[in-house]
Amino acid sequence: MDTALSICVGIGLSAACGFRVFVPLLVMSIAALSGHLTLASQFQWIGTYPALIAFSVATALEIGGYFIPWVDHLLDTIATPAAVVAGIIVMSSMLTSMDPFLKWTLAVIAGGGIAGVVQSGTVLTRAASTSTTGGIANPIVATVELGLSVFMSFLALVLPVVAMLLVVVIGAFIGVKAWKRFHPAQA
Repeated sequence: MDTALSICVGIGLSAACGFRVFVPLLVMSIAALSGHLTLASQFQWIGTYPALIAFSVATALEIGGYFIPWVDHLLDTIATPAAVVAGIIVMSSMLTSMDPFLKWTLAVIAGGGIAGVVQSGTVLTRAASTSTTGGIANPIVATVELGLSVFMSFLALVLPVVAMLLVVVIGAFIGVKAWKRFHPAQA
């Protein structure tokens, strides 16, 4: 059961990486430093004070950047591959006792994949916001994304199974939206 919960935590945190790259890493660092999260041995560095400082600065810069017009689009370009990498790191750091091949396969497919899907959803949302409001509503989108990242990060640590179910719901929602966008109804 411990492995199953670790997978749920990893998937929830990976999804949060799709909303904001550094928020889940900052939450993980705080949780590891306070003794509420056990990390895989190769990832103990996440629970150190230098990592906490680095994640705090990176989180503040990322959050601030999404509230500056046009910088948010640049960040989306950078954040897409960064979210996938962060999702892989987050997922693999949660798998403490697993065969390395299985661990990294799961980290790439589940962690990176989920972070990438969620990040793609945020990119599409920001593009829709920009095209319909000229970018005026983008700070609202940024605030919602930040809130979802913080919420998902804490939910993954406190109620990992619920976080996993929420990831499934978010994934289904993004999938339906993407399907409708790229396969409009035939008239």
